[in-house]
Amino acid sequence: MTPISASTTPRVRTFADRATMGHAAATDVAANLRALLAVQPRVRMVFAAAPSQQELLDALVDAPDLDWSRVTAFHMDEYLDLPAAAPQRFASWLDHVLFDRVPLGSVHRIEPGPDAQQTAREYAEALAAAPIDLVCLGIGVNGHLAFNDPPVADLADPLDVKVVQLDEVCRQQQVDDECFDTLAEVPHRAITLTVPRLLAAGRLFCVVPGARKSTAVRRALLDPIDAACPATALRTHPDCTLYLDRESAGQLPPEVGHAG
Repeated sequence: MTPISASTTPRVRTFADRATMGHAAATDVAANLRALLAVQPRVRMVFAAAPSQQELLDALVDAPDLDWSRVTAFHMDEYLDLPAAAPQRFASWLDHVLFDRVPLGSVHRIEPGPDAQQTAREYAEALAAAPIDLVCLGIGVNGHLAFNDPPVADLADPLDVKVVQLDEVCRQQQVDDECFDTLAEVPHRAITLTVPRLLAAGRLFCVVPGARKSTAVRRALLDPIDAACPATALRTHPDCTLYLDRESAGQLPPEVGHAG
């Protein structure tokens, strides 16, 4: 894995609570979406599926004057080895929280099928058909972006989408987030967009609430840029905003970021 050396620190916005944080992020996403739709026929977006994104997506659904019919939606990862009807599937979660609540022009769901490698290749082709304009993402407890956990993350990955093994910290997060009842139920494998594929988007909106993410946030902003904390790669993107609540910002020095 080759570390990235360039660094441009993201804009950091800190809010009193996660509801205010999510609403502010949605306001910014909606404003950027309107601006793009004013000058181009379609917008292509990638969404994270996680409880940390709930407030953002709820507020985005309620945002006025968005022509969702001109938006093409993707999501950034999906479990393998779950039944197609499992409620924990990320596509199912996003259907419930966003995709079924707004009249999107088209939605590209990751459907694992019998051949995960073929699914990854086909999803990469769909992503590559045109530029990705916006990504709404988060940061994992272990610093992952999508399912690029430290053991498998490659900041210079030649692939756009790949099959990965999930590390135990990541799998435990799914239990702590109340997505699964026990660690044994959490799948060991997933399909994920790679770090370079995420960073190829025009603009990133990264929403990270909660005290359990405070170490990952500190590392993302202050550690050397390296796959040991994949979220450090956000500092190489020219247009990334990080939205925090008071708890997730708790380990940051006062000079990093600003309120509101």
